[in-house]
Formats: sequence, C-alpha cells, structure tokens
Amino acid sequence: MPIAPQGREPDPPPEGAVQPPRGDLTQPGPPAEQAEPGPDAANGTAVPDDDYAAALREAEDRWRRALADLDNLRKRHVRELEREVAAERARTAAAFLPVIDNLELALSHATADPGAIVEGVRAVRDQAVNVLERLGYPRHAESGVPFDPARHEVVGVVQDPDADPNTVVQVLRPGYGEAERQLRPAAVTVAKRE
Repeated sequence: MPIAPQGREPDPPPEGAVQPPRGDLTQPGPPAEQAEPGPDAANGTAVPDDDYAAALREAEDRWRRALADLDNLRKRHVRELEREVAAERARTAAAFLPVIDNLELALSHATADPGAIVEGVRAVRDQAVNVLERLGYPRHAESGVPFDPARHEVVGVVQDPDADPNTVVQVLRPGYGEAERQLRPAAVTVAKRE
C-alpha cells in the first residue's frame, strides 16, 4: 500500500479486502482470547489475590475446627456409651442379687425337709423369671400353641393323635424374649402332619 504524503488521508482499500487493525482501537493488555474472567467478573469488581487467600485460610480454619468438634463429639459419645453400658450391667446384676441370696439361703437349709427345699428352689426360679420379665424378656413355655418359627426351635417331631398338626406338644427348654429382643427361642417338639 502506498504511503500517503503528510496531511493527506490514505486511499480506501478495495472492496472486500482485509483491513489491518487500526492503532486507536487496540487496548493494552493480553488479547481477548487469553484473558480469563475472574470470579468477580459478573459484578465487574476485581478482588486481589490476598483477599482470596484470606478467605481460603478462613474456610480451611472453619473446616479444621468442624473436624475437631466432630472428633471430640465422637469421643464423648464413646465415653458416654461405655458409662451407660456399665450402669445397665450394674442394674441388671443388682436385679439378680436377691435371687442369689435366696439360693444361698436354700443351700444353707439343705439338711432340712427335702419338700421344703424343692418349694424354696421353685420360688427362687419364679423370682429369677420375674427379674427377666422386668428386664423385658418374658418367659415362653406354652404347649398346645401353634408352632411359630420366630419363637420356637424344633428339636423333635412326634406323632400325637390328640394334637393338631404343627402345634407345640412339649417344651423342652423355655424361651425368653419377644421378636427382635429375644434371648433364645423355646426348644420344642411339634406334632407331625398326617
């Protein structure tokens, strides 16, 4: 392109020709494709890196404190649970102390009348069953009831013409508890189906 003499405008380029950028339209700084908008580009304010670093340090500090609080809470919960288990164990053992006292009393009278000793042992057994019931584990030793796999464990099947099929004929070992809170199922024999 010929250079125009001083004071004179250059000739316009031919139609459709690519024009070089004009010097008065360019802005200093990186080209538009390389510049990345910052997090505050939406509101047009620029935040220095120091503010971001301070906010990051504050967030990390809060995060570390929350983790420490959670760890302390977990440790406190474990200590409280251990204390509660120990207290419950002591309450349960204390509930059985009268049973042990009565068994010792029965043993001290072992030379007395055998009928009285049997009655005493039966009373102590009833007392122990009552303690278990108060702890939430009632006794199940019923015969003639329909077989329930949640409450009964079959240890034998017998032919009994007087019993309905699939009913408990004899309880060999009583069960204690209900559904999910069961210490053990009752060991039973069941009438055979014909």
